[in-house]
Amino acid sequence: MRQLKHHEQKLLRKVSLYQWKGDDNIRVAKILRRYHIQNREDYVAYTRICGMVTKLSNKLKTLNADDAFRIAMTDQLLDKLYNSGILSSTKSLKKAEEITASAMCRRRLPIVMVRMKMAQTPKMAITFIEQGQVRVGPNVVTDPAFLVTRGMEDFVTWVDSSKVKRTVQKYNDKLDDFDMM
Repeated sequence: MRQLKHHEQKLLRKVSLYQWKGDDNIRVAKILRRYHIQNREDYVAYTRICGMVTKLSNKLKTLNADDAFRIAMTDQLLDKLYNSGILSSTKSLKKAEEITASAMCRRRLPIVMVRMKMAQTPKMAITFIEQGQVRVGPNVVTDPAFLVTRGMEDFVTWVDSSKVKRTVQKYNDKLDDFDMM
């Protein structure tokens, strides 16, 4: 093997052959593509929130198990995560340590719309949202990064003036001529 030149040695010192910097980017790119996240900053915010929750749950674990403050804060944290739809149960603090950014991405409005069969793909749901055809409760939502909680899932509907709503009602033979005016 030949002797490396000076600039080659210098480059080799900066590169670790055991752990590539790009390995994490592949996982992130898959998540961004799967959930059709347009702004990478949204994903970064989700990972930060997950990190803060993990840090908080680790600090709560360091307290005594029979401490009243630990019990109250654990219940508050688990209830908040359950009500937001990130956790599936409020049984243990260990579940709160293991939440991922993907769990938060699954609570985005386009993904919820696909799960509710309002759209076939997340990309189609994003176009409906950006066009202003979807509302959550009384408010029209135009941001695809809107996080839907468990309590708000039942209130995701089409805007009254939406052509999609009119087409669905026409297909189900529930279209009222008075509503068209």
